[in-house]
Amino acid sequence: MAESTTAVVWDKALLDYDMGDHPLDPVRVELTMALARELGVLDRPGVRMLTPHPADDAALTRIHRADYLDAVRAAPADPFFSGWGLNTPDNPVFEGMHEASARICGATIAAAEAVWHGAAQRAVNVAGGLHHAMAARASGFCVYNDPAVAIARLLDLGAQRIAYLDVDVHHGDGVQAAFYHDPRVLTVSLHESPLTLFPGTGFPTEVGGAGAEGTAVNVPLPPGTGDAGWLRAFHAIVPSVVRAYAPEIVVSQCGADGHRLDPLADLRLTVDGQRAAYIAMRRLADEVCDGRWVVTGGGGYALVEVVPRAWTHLLAVATGEPLPPGTPTPPEWRRLAAQRRPGTDVPADLSDGAEPPAERWQPGTTPDAIDKAILATRTAVFPWHGLDPHDARD
Repeated sequence: MAESTTAVVWDKALLDYDMGDHPLDPVRVELTMALARELGVLDRPGVRMLTPHPADDAALTRIHRADYLDAVRAAPADPFFSGWGLNTPDNPVFEGMHEASARICGATIAAAEAVWHGAAQRAVNVAGGLHHAMAARASGFCVYNDPAVAIARLLDLGAQRIAYLDVDVHHGDGVQAAFYHDPRVLTVSLHESPLTLFPGTGFPTEVGGAGAEGTAVNVPLPPGTGDAGWLRAFHAIVPSVVRAYAPEIVVSQCGADGHRLDPLADLRLTVDGQRAAYIAMRRLADEVCDGRWVVTGGGGYALVEVVPRAWTHLLAVATGEPLPPGTPTPPEWRRLAAQRRPGTDVPADLSDGAEPPAERWQPGTTPDAIDKAILATRTAVFPWHGLDPHDARD
């Protein structure tokens, strides 16, 4: 395997996960892939494009109940269908829902298998990241939980230590629930406080079930947190616990909805801050597990203004050198974006003009709300990993 090899899993059929007039519009994925293609990211040396197949029932039932799969298949034919979290404003049913959802799971499985088998060092499915779906319930726009299904596949292939890093603005509750009692999976989630945002979970005290204590790590941040505080929290917690856990592979969910323009949440990140987080995750994977990194998209509802730029940076980081923040968006892409979403302000470049600071968490100073959140998480989790919650070197 060439060291620079990256698998990008893509098929236009992934856009069939379409809930209609709904915040989770697949145009955000279409515009991401178009922007990455126009900027040459997908044509870099070492990039392999993979076409996914839908996950079969054997793969899906590693996480989801068989009767839930039956319900997902049946729901589109019944306008009065109820139950299982389906046919609600958050999770409307649509024709071909099972097939579209299974294909997204299949794409993330393909990414995970490519990395685990050594066909690629890194792999990306930007259409994935549906992290809220539960064993027998659709939730938060998510029908099947592709990160959890792919992690289960890695466990079946023999993985013993998997680190899952979730930077979506919403708590990665479905993945945490799937592996809460499994010490082979470390789930780390940075998200807006559950006191102010769906799904209402992800408190620091959620640390893992009996026998798996310390393998659930939650960093809830107050509304209004921007690049400086968010990155300070990331670096105060994530590298330490991941290094201590020593995973064989890292799986990341990279929802872009922590951005200040996102209409569904209240953090204040910039595209530049998100880019800095992607670089940090890649470096951490390079350090702890020889670069084995599986990446998915996730939330993100500023469909033109944010998601395509954030995830083009993500694809660039995963496939080689990061793109310069001020890279102009190509005219052809701007025309496509204006055509797909008339009336939207189409960004002229890949930057919000921010320079994310590299602030270091310092214990013992007068804490703000972010520092209190950091200390709460460190206090809850660090001792399980032999780390000192109050030592900034840990």
